[in-house]
Amino acid sequence: MSKSSKVSKFHQKTMQERLDWISKFSDLNHEDRELYLQSGTDNNNLADQLIENSIGVMEVPLGVAVNFIVNGKDCIVPMAVEETSVIAAASNGAKLARPLGGFHMHFTGSYMIGQVQITNLKSPESAKIKILQNKDDILDIANSQDPTLVELGGGAYDLEVRIVGDKSEEMLIVHLLVDTLDAMGANATNTMAEKIAPTLEQISEGNAYLRIISNLADHRLIQGYCEIKKEDLGGEEVVDNIVEACRFANLDPYRAATNNKGIMNGISSVVLATGNDTRAIEAGAHAYAVRNGQYRSLTQWEKNEKGNLVGSIDMPLAIGVIGGATSLNPKAKANLKIMGVKTSQELSEIIGSVGLAQNLTALKALATEGVQKGHMRLHAKNVALMADATGDEIDYVSKELVKKDIIRVDEAKKIIRTLRNEEI
Repeated sequence: MSKSSKVSKFHQKTMQERLDWISKFSDLNHEDRELYLQSGTDNNNLADQLIENSIGVMEVPLGVAVNFIVNGKDCIVPMAVEETSVIAAASNGAKLARPLGGFHMHFTGSYMIGQVQITNLKSPESAKIKILQNKDDILDIANSQDPTLVELGGGAYDLEVRIVGDKSEEMLIVHLLVDTLDAMGANATNTMAEKIAPTLEQISEGNAYLRIISNLADHRLIQGYCEIKKEDLGGEEVVDNIVEACRFANLDPYRAATNNKGIMNGISSVVLATGNDTRAIEAGAHAYAVRNGQYRSLTQWEKNEKGNLVGSIDMPLAIGVIGGATSLNPKAKANLKIMGVKTSQELSEIIGSVGLAQNLTALKALATEGVQKGHMRLHAKNVALMADATGDEIDYVSKELVKKDIIRVDEAKKIIRTLRNEEI
């Protein structure tokens, strides 16, 4: 008889009851089941509060990147990531940027977009004008939903209206612009968008359908630059190679995708460590990268008159330091404390710097020895562990793999066998 995954009121069960049910369904043994309980009562209780149908915690390694100077201030940066070389790359990029002042960052502001879709319009152009003529009243309705945000200096502050679609099926997309201050602001923006929808219907004589935040937060940008001495990179030839690699990413979306993935290695790691929404940040970044009709790099690299390398970054970054998991997760709050940040602007400036540092190190490796040599060197410990090395064996085996330049599990097993025979 086949098993069924259909179950009623699963979310009302305790975590233990869920695990009992899953264990029977998936034939988990006692050791498997215990894996989900090892995070401890406090962590599992927090997980149960944050998500539905929780069965435990999936741990991600947490480390810190060092060497960062951001707008004249030294900082260390917590990063949650499973990939071996990410934190090392960010630290190395920050070290290269230090001699000429580190990273100089600018945040355009905590402005989010709430979209309201209006269809079945008799006259889209006149509806657009009428909505803009009633802007003040519409903003008042939106702001009535969050008086606390308004008292603190935020709230809805402007409208944009776009006409999209074919002539036969044109629709209006109303953008409600909301200053969410130090919160990411999805809930506040969504609530406001839903509240103004009936008024927009009445004014436009159309039908309002979707009312939802946009993750293409192009009013909430992090922009900045750093300068690297040519001598610290290995000379002007390396500078030229990095500039050429950037040109490649701007001409070819296949290269740009890998380039931007590297940038997001750093950015998403800090976003995750601070309890922010990695999926929202990544969606916004990739949508912004294609805003001009072709997918391009989120960073730009140039050679200045001194022959030094100058890099810049420009991308949306919708993050917060209050609300959501950032406020509920004690470790996320502690990670903000490690960075010394109290505002979303400060956090955005650090995150943008990490993305730029990450990209710098990757491009330097590509322009010189290639990315695999350094990455595999760091990956050697993982290979030793996969080959069942233990204790002091791990460092010894990883060093032998690097020395032989053969970073493979089968080679690690040979080294372990030899090592253990010598010890017998």
